[in-house]
Amino acid sequence: MKHSLLPFGGAALATGLLAAGLAGSAQAAPEWAVDPMATNNAEAVSVVDFWAESNFAALKQATAFYPDTDGPKLKSGGGYSPDGKAGTVSPIGAEKPTPSTARNVNLPKTIGKVFFTVNGQKRWCSASSIQSKYRNLVVTAGHCVYDPDSNGHVMDKWVFVPGYYQGKAPWGIYVGKQAWTHYDFDVYEDFDKDYAFVTVYNGVLFNGVKQVTAAEYKQFTGPKWTSKGHYYIALSKDAGRLGDNVGGQGFAWNQPTGKPVYVFGYPQAPHPDGDKPYTGVTPKYLYGKPSGKIYVSGPLKIEEHIGLKGAFTPGADGGPWVTQYSSSRRLGYVTGVTSVFADQDGNNRYDLVSSPYFDGETADIYKKAANVWSGRIVGPNGELYK
Repeated sequence: MKHSLLPFGGAALATGLLAAGLAGSAQAAPEWAVDPMATNNAEAVSVVDFWAESNFAALKQATAFYPDTDGPKLKSGGGYSPDGKAGTVSPIGAEKPTPSTARNVNLPKTIGKVFFTVNGQKRWCSASSIQSKYRNLVVTAGHCVYDPDSNGHVMDKWVFVPGYYQGKAPWGIYVGKQAWTHYDFDVYEDFDKDYAFVTVYNGVLFNGVKQVTAAEYKQFTGPKWTSKGHYYIALSKDAGRLGDNVGGQGFAWNQPTGKPVYVFGYPQAPHPDGDKPYTGVTPKYLYGKPSGKIYVSGPLKIEEHIGLKGAFTPGADGGPWVTQYSSSRRLGYVTGVTSVFADQDGNNRYDLVSSPYFDGETADIYKKAANVWSGRIVGPNGELYK
């Protein structure tokens, strides 16, 4: 386990950390961090209101988020050494997904965008639903949950929208409740641990807009707005649990780095030379065999990433790296998330993406997040709980 700094007295904990269940000695620095997001129904409903009002205007205004890495230079090293035995957790609805060799790939239903605000700006990243006990878990990059520029503070108004397309949320909006990441990313912004798991409330599904009277508008507790003297409300219902609606990818750790993977995401940014081949509107994928260790020179000081050749651009941040992917079932095992983009040959075009290596520490953090219940925020009659 690599730590950038030793905590004061060897026992300092990040905000919200629990001391129980940590492996090793009592003085060992913790491997995991958990931080609150929308901690109660009132906070969760206010987040829904923010993104859904004015016919989802805020979702449409959001732009891709990615740290300014100033063109990091990545180079390959030796093979990665796992910290223990390889392991897997099966996807939702498929105990033994069959690997697919089809080149015409059916994109997974589990992928979508996470939306949040940072420094007052509406931003988004890529992400995926993943298996968990309560079918309520999202996996993405750590920098799509924790702001690297604000000492690890979680992003505000964080939601996951699977299958998002031009302001539409076909399976609902899922508000983040708790965020889990590695201690080193939460406290030290260590990009070797640039991953996060977020538990989400049941989704809120919107099924229309209704014009109402001023009195009805005043009493309504959900998203609402006025236009040209008229009053409108967004009709909603409980969408149920995330995994029940779109499924959830499995999870894998300590895997051989040469195992083929599909990398999914929503690339949007231009290449450094200004060429902009992607819009960020629809998901794309890469396919190949990741390399061994990747080292980065520059401000990020990455030492333990794996890399994959491909021309993805930022916006695909947080998208899942899926091994043993079945195109027919649209399921496989998440074994990484897109973290950094690099120009290897110096021609001002991204040609490599990298991911933290998912090891035993990642598995421990995942297992903690995967066993936490979240709940619902929409009542039986469509009212939003506050």
